[in-house]
Amino acid sequence: MATTEELSGVQKAAILLIALGPERSSDIFKHLKEDEIEELTLEIANTRSVSPQVKEDVLNEFYQICLAQQYIAEGGIGYAKELLDKALGNERAQEVITKLTASLQVRPFEFVRKTDPSQLLNFIQDEHPQTIAMILSYLTSAQAAMVLGSLPPEKQADVAKRIAMMDRTSPDVIKEVERVLERKLSSLVNQDYTIVGGVDAIVNILNTVDRSTEKHIMEALEIEEPELADEIRKKMFVFEDILLLDDRAIQRVLRDVDNSDLGVALKGANKEVQNVIFKNLSKRLAAMIKEDMEFMGPVRMKDVEEAQQKIVSVIRKLEDSGEIVISRGGGDEIVV
Repeated sequence: MATTEELSGVQKAAILLIALGPERSSDIFKHLKEDEIEELTLEIANTRSVSPQVKEDVLNEFYQICLAQQYIAEGGIGYAKELLDKALGNERAQEVITKLTASLQVRPFEFVRKTDPSQLLNFIQDEHPQTIAMILSYLTSAQAAMVLGSLPPEKQADVAKRIAMMDRTSPDVIKEVERVLERKLSSLVNQDYTIVGGVDAIVNILNTVDRSTEKHIMEALEIEEPELADEIRKKMFVFEDILLLDDRAIQRVLRDVDNSDLGVALKGANKEVQNVIFKNLSKRLAAMIKEDMEFMGPVRMKDVEEAQQKIVSVIRKLEDSGEIVISRGGGDEIVV
């Protein structure tokens, strides 16, 4: 067996999973992509024997990288280097930091994510909308929502549009923005282009902001970018989100839903959604729809999605009219 210096990243990962055992490894697999699972499974299958020394070296390297990542999250790259210097020595500490930034690609704007949103607003509100959009794309949805909701109304839609239409951002641009915003922070960006923003990013943010901010942004986007607005709206509340509604709201929604659409929609829904819907129907109607679902046989996914989208449209319409409330957090607490 080769030494750890001669092993590839995949080989080390396979040895690590072997050392951790099947139970812990299966938990790790849940967080990996299919191609990563396939690659690791093949490597594990091809790993015939591992010496105790190599196994110990791989575990130590993994532990050191985890430690470095924790230190970076706590206090930044300089803080991590200082602590690792004391624990591992200068040379080994530098190796770990270099390996971490190269393989795990530490996300930019770490210092911004640790800033209170109210302070962050003062920090970036006078920046160009494109700069604000880039920074918000790297924040958590909750942080970005608070900042977006506090921007002047005329800026909100512009920034939202820029987040949704953002694709790939050059490392040089990110480095320059970081340098201006936080001169003391060393850049952690590697040389791969980083994908940020996009429709999913703005959907997550808009699902978290207060309803009035969301409504203002969507109305502005419908005028400026109707196709983009339509794409965002379709993703903002998916059929499974019906679980966010209370029983009274679900019953109100079901009054406006065609029973044939409901049967087709539930055909492709998970058990939890089905149970919630049936619980809010009369026993007779629930039995009738269950019977219809059994007799309709296989249904095209396209038809299921169309039926579910009709119900989502009913929900959005009732929310707009104030007849129901979708619990989305961020100031939408309900007072009874």
